[in-house]
Amino acid sequence: MFKDGVTASPKQKLKSSIQRSLRNALLTTFPLLTPHIDEVLPKKSSLEQIKLPDRVNLYVIDGQPIFFQQDNGVTVPHLRLVHRFPQAFPTIRIDRGAIRFVLSGATLMAPGLTSKGGRLPKPTERTGEPVAEGVPNEGLDEDGHWSRELEKGEPVVVMAEGKEEACAIGVLVAGTKEVKDKGKGPVIEEAHFLGDGLWKLNVD
Repeated sequence: MFKDGVTASPKQKLKSSIQRSLRNALLTTFPLLTPHIDEVLPKKSSLEQIKLPDRVNLYVIDGQPIFFQQDNGVTVPHLRLVHRFPQAFPTIRIDRGAIRFVLSGATLMAPGLTSKGGRLPKPTERTGEPVAEGVPNEGLDEDGHWSRELEKGEPVVVMAEGKEEACAIGVLVAGTKEVKDKGKGPVIEEAHFLGDGLWKLNVD
């Protein structure tokens, strides 16, 4: 989606009512961001919109890209936000062999996740308190498995074997249970990845 250079329209300030609805959309999709939301979207700062090709809207605050929305309304965090709050987003992991393909914008295929170095969710009952009241108690286990199955159409962060920071994020075209059952086929078709046009876009 953002493989090459991205041409962007000038920034537009958003009405406070639109900012509130976008804040709610972000928390609905990523409830684990709840404890950090005032840091992500400070109340005294103004959220701005940048229109990108393919009917994508990018939202920035204080010169920091926060998230983007495609025309289907799915809210996807920018990788810079993921790197700031890595525990707040559902995660899968690719093996070393899949890294170069994902970082070239190729479709993420199931074998890169079902191999020994890959990680798909392993549903488990988590102990301890959730990060905030009313927020689901979910997250990664010690071995890098997310604690619930992820559904088709859900945005998911892509970690890489042997790497500390996320390398991509995209929307699942197949649920993780289906990926495990079939072991083949596409998983994420159009990801935002490290070094792509969106990553390099100057939003100042």
